[in-house]
Amino acid sequence: ITAGEYAALWRPVQRQKFCPRKAPEAEVEQLRREVGDQIINQALLSREIVRRGVPPDTAKVQARLADYERQYGGSPMWARIQSERLPALTKELERQSSIERLATQVRAVEAPDEATAKAYYDAHPDRFTEPEQIRFSVILLKVDPSSPKAAWQKAREEAAAIRERIARGADFADLAKLHSSDVSAERGGDMGYVHRGMLPEGLAERLTTMTPLSVSDPVGVLEGVAILKLVDRKPAKLREFVQVRERAGQLWAREESERRWQAFLGELRRDAQVTVVDASRYPPAPAPASR
Repeated sequence: ITAGEYAALWRPVQRQKFCPRKAPEAEVEQLRREVGDQIINQALLSREIVRRGVPPDTAKVQARLADYERQYGGSPMWARIQSERLPALTKELERQSSIERLATQVRAVEAPDEATAKAYYDAHPDRFTEPEQIRFSVILLKVDPSSPKAAWQKAREEAAAIRERIARGADFADLAKLHSSDVSAERGGDMGYVHRGMLPEGLAERLTTMTPLSVSDPVGVLEGVAILKLVDRKPAKLREFVQVRERAGQLWAREESERRWQAFLGELRRDAQVTVVDASRYPPAPAPASR
């Protein structure tokens, strides 16, 4: 693998990952190793498809070339590629197709039996647990984020007055219908049950500290100023295996497929003599003597 081949892969990956920020050297070095592993794996896979005689999917290759023709047919660059590089492009697409076929063979996993799916379920309860759900109501006094401080202050004062009326016994739902700008106003501010992850972090934290039927003081949110009422809280609940049997099998199969692929790549690496040369550790070759 030449330095030029590595650079051709490294440059776009580096730009996508780091541009425009300057990354710590350790992070850059980690990405260099990952790119190196990727290009080494590709070289080993290219050798393996030849050894196994894995043919490309010719129909798919031709379809890809036809797609290029449709997208770039009117481009002078495409005309040049066709005249100068079409055989090389076709060969690369065939190589990729053969590797995809090999990957499909290696990754093939049959659906797990009941015991395997149950064992996966037992080992990963977090993946089958419904998160805590919170039901709350809201009175929202909308304020445009670009509004001056005076508008925000006015909304806070109005919210404080509404909160005082609630404290004196006024019905939260009636005040929501009267004052709230949220779409939930017609339902008395009822937002229904939501998972914590569906809420902005600040709002989720405030509701988490509240007790059922309690009402918050005015809270600044992105859309304005809000008053919250916690209606109910459902604790996290592990779903029964019979309810998630299919999902457990799918997750196991996905992970088993990836495990087999990584093990296969590991075997290719172990069976090959791979020497990685870090050119940055060596001085450049001396320039040839002038004659």
